[in-house]
Amino acid sequence: MRLVESRATLTITYVVLGIGLFTALFPIVLLVLNSLKSAQEIVQNPLALPEVFRFDNFARAWKDARFSQSFVNSATLTGLTIVLVCSTGSAAAYVLARKKIKAWKVVTFYLLATTTAPIQLFLFPLYFGFAKLGLINNVFAVSLVYTAIYSPFAIMLLRTYFLAVPAEIEEAAIIDGASSWQVFTRVMLPIVSPGILTVALIIGLYSWNEFLIATTFLQKQDKLTAVVSFFLLSGQYSSDWGEIMAAALIIVLPIVVLFVFLQRRFIEGMAGGSVKG
Repeated sequence: MRLVESRATLTITYVVLGIGLFTALFPIVLLVLNSLKSAQEIVQNPLALPEVFRFDNFARAWKDARFSQSFVNSATLTGLTIVLVCSTGSAAAYVLARKKIKAWKVVTFYLLATTTAPIQLFLFPLYFGFAKLGLINNVFAVSLVYTAIYSPFAIMLLRTYFLAVPAEIEEAAIIDGASSWQVFTRVMLPIVSPGILTVALIIGLYSWNEFLIATTFLQKQDKLTAVVSFFLLSGQYSSDWGEIMAAALIIVLPIVVLFVFLQRRFIEGMAGGSVKG
């Protein structure tokens, strides 16, 4: 009886996993198929295989969307945001995890409130402030906005990693003569590196795909990000859907490849941060 139940459970598990796998991969497969079709083929039957593989869609998408420059802008903006969020967030998380703060509940409420508050509330005041300071079309200035938005999430997540580290490790380092800064940089940061990698991947994904702030503060043609350039491919009256699908695949591919290579570290990092504090 138990053997029958275990087989039934195993079968149900595989069926559920198969449905989840199909749900996750179907949009990507559909995107790849349609990126190799003409616009007419896509309109006629988006689920059919391409009659002729149109690899020229990728060349036209790269040229028309000016990805040569917009990819550099997106990579620069994403890299700056990751560095700023991970450096400041890890320091703040360490202090909140190790120091006894009486106003911790207030700090928690503030971090949660800033995480859930929509950016639209701050968009217009930010824009007028940036315009007054001459910071429109400044990639570094936009990375500061991203840092302010994503830091509360990073701090809350990284704090759980620091809480999971036994205090005896820090005490041993202090006894050996390490300063507070050395304990943080040479002892704690290497231990919580899986958490920092997890935060870096999540923040990088958010920054790479962000549209609203990028299209508001980066308006010059040579300052546009890849996502904004992709949006501009769609015309008002007609669109080359084959080219648009190819452009979408070009944007998605770097993130997918990066996640495939780092997925094990990402999963380990998420599991390592699942402690209460």
